Amino acid sequence: MKKTLGVGIIGCGNISSAYLKLAPQFRGIEIRACADINPAAAQTQAKTFAIRADTVDGLLKSKDIDIVVNLTVPAAHFSVSKKILTAGKHVYSEKPFVLSVKDGKELAALASKKRRRIGSAPDTFLGGSHQLARHLIDTGKVGKITSGTCHVMSHGMEHWHPNPDFFFQPGAGPVLDIGPYYVTNLIQLLGPVSTVVAHSSTPRTTRTITSKPRRGQKLKVETPTTIHAILGFKNGAVITLGTSWDVWQHNHSAMELYGTDGSLHVPDPNFFGGVVQASKNSKLLKRLPKWAHPFSVTNQQSSSGDVANYRAAGLADMALSILEKRPHRCSNDLALHAVDVMTSILKAGETGKKIDLKTTCKRPAPLSPKDAKALLAPKKGK
Repeated sequence: MKKTLGVGIIGCGNISSAYLKLAPQFRGIEIRACADINPAAAQTQAKTFAIRADTVDGLLKSKDIDIVVNLTVPAAHFSVSKKILTAGKHVYSEKPFVLSVKDGKELAALASKKRRRIGSAPDTFLGGSHQLARHLIDTGKVGKITSGTCHVMSHGMEHWHPNPDFFFQPGAGPVLDIGPYYVTNLIQLLGPVSTVVAHSSTPRTTRTITSKPRRGQKLKVETPTTIHAILGFKNGAVITLGTSWDVWQHNHSAMELYGTDGSLHVPDPNFFGGVVQASKNSKLLKRLPKWAHPFSVTNQQSSSGDVANYRAAGLADMALSILEKRPHRCSNDLALHAVDVMTSILKAGETGKKIDLKTTCKRPAPLSPKDAKALLAPKKGK
């Protein structure tokens, strides 16, 4: 039986380096080729990571490619993923995998017809910290979650990204760009959402880029940059989600969940690791269950210190699930429901009306320490 699936990448921008650097630590996948509408970008990544550069059409025709990772800009995700599925390849997309429920359902129907899988980032909810939070909820350590708060706040992407334009176009903004990490984690912790209400605003219609190489250039803002929403979950929990790129400083924690028997402090879902805190009634617990999760181990340095980064875990889980004939965790149903939640938030912010969700999904299977270890490739020499 085949033990590894060949992977190709379409879209050789910033995020492709993360996949190319981190994929070798996992079983079940081998990145073999990359392509981009800018051939020079593909050539650069191919040379840097010792894979082959190809055209998009050439990659889709390649017999050694089983899964194609779609790393194009959000507005192109649907058309590129459709092309991938039509070519008979499995597709794993960066978030958000589509910008409408209609497009997501069309891709799902095509995938079913072609007998191929759809997977989508984010996979940070598979991180050790978030799986510990899941374990604490599932074992009733803080009782039933009844409410909570999440905050995604900064002053925007134009201060660090070399080409930040797309962040401020329809299909991005804080809800669709950073929101997937939070919404997906909430769904895996609490289950599906049933209703949303929201208010939104666009305080500035233009922004000045302060990052290199385009420092001083102006860009147009075409999507709301401050959106506050209330999510009503099917299990009865009510969660406040505040997202903004108009905030210079704040003291809100990333995610707090309040249960009938205590509270749970969950680290930033944008990352795999971080500190989880839990309380029994009003007192913080000094000890949590022993949780030697591989995806909690720091493996990368960043500007903010050492971090645990296991990007491509969702891709590897999908590849192994195909080989092992089991459901994958970063599934189409999960991604589609997250898109439904986020686009409904934007619609609610625009109309001022409560929106009933069109989709639902099951919580993805938890990823125990043992399950996570099974995704990792053996270290060289062992």
